[in-house]
Amino acid sequence: MSHGLHKAWLKVTALVVGGFAPVFSLGAMPRTAEPARLTLDLLSWPLDNATTYGSPDTRFLSALTGGFLLGWGIMIWGLSGAVYDAAPEGVRRVVLAGVLAWFLLDSAGSIASGNPSNAGFNVAVLLLAVGPLWRPAPGGLK
Repeated sequence: MSHGLHKAWLKVTALVVGGFAPVFSLGAMPRTAEPARLTLDLLSWPLDNATTYGSPDTRFLSALTGGFLLGWGIMIWGLSGAVYDAAPEGVRRVVLAGVLAWFLLDSAGSIASGNPSNAGFNVAVLLLAVGPLWRPAPGGLK
């Protein structure tokens, strides 16, 4: 695995994570909540329009989720630069641990909340976010 490929894939991971941020942040306001509502409807398959964004609590949680996702995506993007150059294996392991922690907790919560289809969608997001980061970084631990 080349150093450049890992650095580039960290940016892909950052975009995968951060890409959901605007969708959920816009869910905080009723007039812009449709993309978030549709995303949740899709992730709780089947697509049946049963998911609503009518509750202020849902919109608040959506705003928080968007903020966390944006911050996490920006952090991963930042790690893909000089920090990765200084400690490639350490960065790879930390990002991989974060993505795996998200996958396990989000999937378990989805199943517990009666939305097991999201755990299936999570597998696809996991594979896209991790990509070649499963392989050790070139140069080992620094």
